[in-house]
Amino acid sequence: MKLVGLGRKISLWMTAVSLGMTFVVVSTSYIFYYVMMTYWPERVDETAVLPSGPEWVWLGATFLFGAVVAMAVARKLARKILVPLNSVADSMRRVSRGDLAARAVAGDRSLGEAASLADDFNALAARLQRVTEEQTFWNAAMAHELRTPVTVLRGRLQGLAEGVFPPTEALFRGLLTHVEGLSRMIEDLRVISLAESGHLDLHVQDMDLQAEIGEVLEFFGNELASADQVPVVKVTAPSVLGDPLRIRQALLALLDNARRYAGPGIVQIEAFVQDGTCHLRVRDHGPGIPQEQAAHVFSAFRRAGVARTAHRSGSGLGLAVVAAIAHAHSGTVICELPAGGGCAFEMRWPQALPFRA
Repeated sequence: MKLVGLGRKISLWMTAVSLGMTFVVVSTSYIFYYVMMTYWPERVDETAVLPSGPEWVWLGATFLFGAVVAMAVARKLARKILVPLNSVADSMRRVSRGDLAARAVAGDRSLGEAASLADDFNALAARLQRVTEEQTFWNAAMAHELRTPVTVLRGRLQGLAEGVFPPTEALFRGLLTHVEGLSRMIEDLRVISLAESGHLDLHVQDMDLQAEIGEVLEFFGNELASADQVPVVKVTAPSVLGDPLRIRQALLALLDNARRYAGPGIVQIEAFVQDGTCHLRVRDHGPGIPQEQAAHVFSAFRRAGVARTAHRSGSGLGLAVVAAIAHAHSGTVICELPAGGGCAFEMRWPQALPFRA
């Protein structure tokens, strides 16, 4: 139902205002003459007190003209208000029915406030549509990423149960690898979801970056060596504020990304403080990624570049986890394409964090 009632109310109120003003003018004129005749009769021409016939006609015509003008102005004002409001109301009904592409039209002659309302609704509808599309993409991507390891596990376990596969140590280690991959993926999803909802808890403290990097390399060194990659570490600011567990998790994700996609060569790890900002940088010398895709590599389930999409073993969550941890530290994360080739991923967060846990 259109907002017709509001238009009628505006017209009635404008007409009432016109009638009221006419009544005030006429009534106050009588009051004026009454006071003048009571206290200063010598200054009043008695023949001019009562309106003559032509004057009554003039008063009636003035009243009718004022009423017509008031209704015309009211209709124009109501149109300026109701066009965007009707459009917003109609679009809201369409959105409630699932049409997230519905948008309100303010019109060229709408009032500024009404047009702003339509613009705000359009911004809200666009964000809702974007979030819904992202959620749909996330659901499909998670189903895709989880399907492969679950299918492998199911097939191997069914083969063991039916005696198709002999229960060897190698088979059990392979199953354990798939289980660990699923566990890592679930943890990554948990971190990203907590970070996006603002509930990723941090235990901020003074930490030794040199020691933290060394611990990660001790744990992950064999994987880098198996990919013929050599880590080169340069730390100029060993003591910084941050959550050691989350920083190790982010560094591990960056090194795992380099192992999967960079190819053999040197992997540079740098940590330093500049202008009150902590920097943790990992650079590889691999094939790199297209420049236009550099800004999107930190989105979940996004893979960039032909060389990187060729490796489907990753879940597409690693760099998204890095971004989530950086944002939880009130920082940012960037991807640079150095002139010498490869990729450089860098976490930045303020040295003077506004909180400690």
